[in-house]
Amino acid sequence: MKYTNLKIQTQREAPNNARTEGFAFLVRAGYLSRENEILPLGKEAISHLQKLSSDPSFLFHLSLPLLHNDHETYFPLSTGNTEIIHCADCKYTERLELAQFKKTALPHEDELPLEKVLTPDCSTIESLANFLNVPKEKTAKALMYTRISDGQFIFIVTRGDMQLSEAKLKNLVGDVRAATAEEIVNAGAVAGYASPIGLKNALIIVDDLIAQSQNLVAGANDAGYHFKHTNYPRDYSAELVADVTEAKAGDACVHCGNPLSESTAISLSANSEFHFGNILLALAETHHDEKGLTFPKSAAPFDVYLMHIPGKTINTLEKAEEIYNSMQSAGISVLFDDRDERAGVKFNDADLIGCPMRVTVGEKAFQNGMVELKQRKEKENQLVALEKIIEELL
Repeated sequence: MKYTNLKIQTQREAPNNARTEGFAFLVRAGYLSRENEILPLGKEAISHLQKLSSDPSFLFHLSLPLLHNDHETYFPLSTGNTEIIHCADCKYTERLELAQFKKTALPHEDELPLEKVLTPDCSTIESLANFLNVPKEKTAKALMYTRISDGQFIFIVTRGDMQLSEAKLKNLVGDVRAATAEEIVNAGAVAGYASPIGLKNALIIVDDLIAQSQNLVAGANDAGYHFKHTNYPRDYSAELVADVTEAKAGDACVHCGNPLSESTAISLSANSEFHFGNILLALAETHHDEKGLTFPKSAAPFDVYLMHIPGKTINTLEKAEEIYNSMQSAGISVLFDDRDERAGVKFNDADLIGCPMRVTVGEKAFQNGMVELKQRKEKENQLVALEKIIEELL
């Protein structure tokens, strides 16, 4: 492919909106626009990645620091849009909203009699715990939804120190929305003071940790009042007992018990579907130096950056064109910088674009039957005889 045909426009400075080094280099090298539009060079790169994806395991051959599970592969990135949970010991990895973790119940207690107590202005877990001087893990949190498909009122109970995972809830019952005030009243609940005790026409779900917890404080379905010492299943029943809470950093791994960590990432593949734009960004984030991109041969859209330095007695462009044709005939992927530009500009652009190998056709070397080869990551050049150039590159 010729440089001028791709209409590559490199930039000397990083864009003002660059949130990461990798994105900045993709813009500077002409793979992407500042608005994250894929430019012709970027389309060539993605086309190459699409060809590689005929092997489903190709992501693991791109020298990227990947996290993965059976259905999704992630690239850790501080500006990523996906929160994930990861175990450094057993490598368990999952989206935050779906991650499982090992739950630890409080020490077992004998069940105490139900007791209704006055709790004025205690419509939140925090205010309730403070008023009664109990830890949040000794309270039961009420969450109320309505299933979209059939209008079923759904009441969820989690321990007060836990957060509901709407993704886990959706996997259990289907799509839901927040219940309206009218729907809450019709079920016999009181917002801010709700519990599953005495509800009607409600599908009740309790988190599996609730089933292991005794004597929790829960709403009395009476404004300004709560029950002390609620116990499942003594005081109420449930249609489902399941894991519906969200993991967090420091929780115990469900597989090995070691602490989980939380980070942000971008998804590179999900359910055998590849996200090629994210893969290109991951490559740029991983493979660059102070001069530009340093794509490995397995990932580079072109194996070779071929350039000529204008000569005084030899038409180096014509000679480079001959080498270009020979490379193409040999099946070597090559980006031919056919511009009439100064050598310094071309060298800088070659470093920016990041092909694994640069081949330079200059007058002095060519007069001696040689061309200059330089690996992108190496400092030194080497001279190679013209007749051996293809052999060296294959």
